[in-house]
Amino acid sequence: MAKTALKKEKWTLSFDPRLKGLLIKEAEKQGIYPVSLLEQIVRERFNPFGHSDIKESVAYIKKIRQGSRSLSDDAFLKEIREWQRSSS
Repeated sequence: MAKTALKKEKWTLSFDPRLKGLLIKEAEKQGIYPVSLLEQIVRERFNPFGHSDIKESVAYIKKIRQGSRSLSDDAFLKEIREWQRSSS
């Protein structure tokens, strides 16, 4: 009995050309296909346990930290601990 080939769904996404260019450049830097990078971004963003899928956790924390520069390091860590306790 012959195996049937899995059919992949084909999607067409259209968005800002500048954003598309940025995505392609970043994918080239990482040496992966742009589609793989887009899948990775969506997976990290919408996964409820997204922190477990992040490949570069240090860069992720730095990005979060840049958003809250007005807080001291101790206040930032306190905020993270409170968030962990809240079961978010």
